[in-house]
Order: sequence, then structure tokens, then C-alpha cells
Amino acid sequence: MKVIVQLAAMLLCLFPVTGSNAQTEPHTAPGDTTHKFHRYKDELDFKDLAGDLWHFTTGRKVTKRTDTGAIVTKLRISAVPAAGYSLATGLAGLVAANATFRTTTTANTSTMVTSFTYTVRNQIILPVLASIWTGRNKYNIVTDWRYLKFPSYTYGLGGYTKVSEGYEINYSAIRLHSTLLRMLRPNVYVGMGYNFDYFYNIDELNPPIGKITDFQRYEISKIVNKTEFASGITFNFLYDTRANTVNPEKGNYINVIYRTNVTMLGNHYSWRSLVIDARKYIPFPANSENVLALWTYDWFTVSGQPPYLMMPNTGGDPFSNTGRGYILGRFRGNNMAYLEGEYRFGLTNNGLLGGVAFVNAESFTEMQSGKFETIAPGWGAGLRLKLDKFSRTNIAVDYGFGLKGSGGLFVNIGEVF
Repeated sequence: MKVIVQLAAMLLCLFPVTGSNAQTEPHTAPGDTTHKFHRYKDELDFKDLAGDLWHFTTGRKVTKRTDTGAIVTKLRISAVPAAGYSLATGLAGLVAANATFRTTTTANTSTMVTSFTYTVRNQIILPVLASIWTGRNKYNIVTDWRYLKFPSYTYGLGGYTKVSEGYEINYSAIRLHSTLLRMLRPNVYVGMGYNFDYFYNIDELNPPIGKITDFQRYEISKIVNKTEFASGITFNFLYDTRANTVNPEKGNYINVIYRTNVTMLGNHYSWRSLVIDARKYIPFPANSENVLALWTYDWFTVSGQPPYLMMPNTGGDPFSNTGRGYILGRFRGNNMAYLEGEYRFGLTNNGLLGGVAFVNAESFTEMQSGKFETIAPGWGAGLRLKLDKFSRTNIAVDYGFGLKGSGGLFVNIGEVF
């Protein structure tokens, strides 16, 4: 759902761009020295190339960049125009803004990110993401607020659906998700949050003629005046030992979110969900900088039935990264099991270029049986261009394949997970 290419950020190099899942996740405590910034000072990145090009074309020499990882408490604000592409959006233009600061010298860096995106498919995306840290990282306030006008494709429910049965469904949406996390001990956080989701102006565009669609069958007694609504309390657990969330070299990450939507919070009917997001990063071989990264994203409907547009679906994670090889929303169901493995390796000794190979598999339960009956594998490979050597931020360009001719280009700033 996000637009994922920020070419202007590459060209202008105005601020270190955080990874797709680094924008709202806790970072390592300031005292952690596992990730030493100076280790990468002799590597080459895109900003170095831009400096060399500037020197070549203008004759003006660019001062050599240094980064010691020093703690800075002042507010830094930057804004850039950009261009984007994804299977779900096509080409897009956007303006992005970024603010970073520390509330105290003992706190992780707090971030606020926003952008305005308009796509060739007349989609509008306006997110406001923030991760605010208090002193000694005792509390972390995380927000994910978004406005969407997002005509996109749906293919029905379960794993037996066909690409030929896909059609467009139009809607606008407001998402207001906020969470307060408290540190129990280093790397371990618990907390609560409130999630508000409102979909309106929902309209099926050119659905199959002469048949009842899965959307109509599923929503016949739930949708009210072309709207879907959900209001829920979340209970959160987070365990994160990664030293660098933008491009982890090692460590573990487990995020568990239990959401309860009850009628007393304004819901038309009650339902509950559970999301388990777990990742592991293993240096392989052990004495190299190559990484074997493993990811599982499991999304279950514990009770009741969520609105159709809020059901587990391909790319339905907060940053639309599950299911490389398939378009957003290709599969949908009450429960989702997802597993992915990726091998990340260097291609050049100067650190500028790298490569990845990945394989994933997703499965969704069928409405009739409630069982996982099919598996949709995805696989592919990609290149990495080092955007910033100190934060280890890469520009990720992958081509993914799926079953029955599915495939396409997937681009990120930062690693997919």
C-alpha cells in the first residue's frame, strides 16, 4: 500500500532514510556498541558517488563525510520530492518529510515521517508515522495514522481464487493506530494501544457479471451504507535484540499484537485478532557480513469476523512487504500463515553493491472448512545499492515470482524485513 521508491531521497541525500520497518520500531539503546558506525567509514555508498559526481561536474570538492554515531538532541527536519512504483500503485509522485530528534541524551532517536502520494491509478496516500522515546527509553509512543483513497484489486477469499476473477474495489480509509510501550528490561517492552479503522465510499467496480462475489457474500449482513468500521484495544509485547533495525546483521525480533474489537467501543459486531511477527538474523558464514534472514508473519482471527478490507491478506502487513511475487491483496482469508527466508550477500568489496535471494510461502484458511488447504510460494532475487554506509541503508530492488505467471518488481528503501 505504501509507495516504496524514493528516488529524490537518493539524489538529494538530504536525510538518512530509515527502512520500511524501521520507522516505527525501537532502536538499540544508546549504550549498545554492537553497531559501530566508524566501521563503515571506508566503504562506498551512493552519497559518496553523488559527491564525486558533483566534484567532477562543478570542480568543487565535497568534504569527506564522517559519522561517529554521536548523540545529537537537536531537531532535524528535511523534505524531498520523490517518485515511486509498486504493483498495486503503478507509478507515483510524492513529497516526503522527515523529522528526527532525541528527547534526552539517554533516549533513542525519535522520528516523525509523513508524505503525500498521488499515483497514476488516482490513489492518494497520506501517512503520519511517529516513534517517540522518553529518557532511558522507559517509554516508546508509536503512532501510525493514515488517510487513503485506494482503488485496488480483490480476488476473493481463500487460496483457490484465480487471477482472472480479480476486479477493482474502490474505497477511502482513515487509520488511527497509537501504542504506548513500556520497557520491562533491556530489549523487552509491553504496552497497550488503541486502533481505529474506518473505510467508506466502498464500491465494487466491474465485478464478475451474473455471480455473487466473495465480498458481497461475506459482507451482506455486515457492511453499513458502504462503510466498514473497527475500533479496538491492543495488547502488545515486543522483544528486539537487533543493533540496527534498518539492516540487521544479527539478532532477534518478536512482536505480538492482540486486538479486541467489542461493541462497547462502537463496533457493529465483536471480533478479535492476533498477529505474531518474528524475525531472526544469522551471520552466515559466521565470520562474514553475509546474513541469513528468517521471517514469519502469522495473522489470526481469534473470534468473530473482521471487515472484508481488514482481513489478513497478501501485503496486508503495516508496510506491505509480505508476499513478494504477488500483488497486494492477491490472497485473503480469516487466517494467514507466512514464512520467508532471504540470503543477503555482498557483491563488491567496497560495500556499494549487494545481492539477495529469497523464497516465501503464504497460506490462507478457506471460508467453508476453516482450514489451510493451499500454499502459494514466491521466490526471486534482487540487488542492493548502499544509500548510506553509516546507517547501512540500502536501496532494495527485487524481482519476485509466484504461481501461474504472477510476478513483478518490488522496491524498498531499507530491507524488506
